[in-house]
Amino acid sequence: VKLVESGGGLVQPGGSLRLSCAASGFNFREYDTRWYRQVPGKERELIAVLHADGRSRNYADSVKGRFTISRDNGKNTVYLQMNSLKPEDTAVYFCMAFGPHAYWGQGTQVTVSS
Repeated sequence: VKLVESGGGLVQPGGSLRLSCAASGFNFREYDTRWYRQVPGKERELIAVLHADGRSRNYADSVKGRFTISRDNGKNTVYLQMNSLKPEDTAVYFCMAFGPHAYWGQGTQVTVSS
């Protein structure tokens, strides 16, 4: 079982990034997908959820209107489109698949700075 994030990096405030999380080794279609982020010294924060049905979405207030979670079941991949990025969005971003089991990716660093 693997979840592999990609797409992180350094971006200026107001910029955009798209994170990807490729899944393998389990039936991805049966799992809700989530994105979390974590800043050193703070708890991991749940920021976006996309349910297995591909329609039900939820967002944390801190990212609502700026971030969009989506998935492609044909590619076993979940995405996080991040727009209007702010310095406070700087964190390590993790994807998670939640269903009969819970699987985590290794994280990808996003740094928003001028």
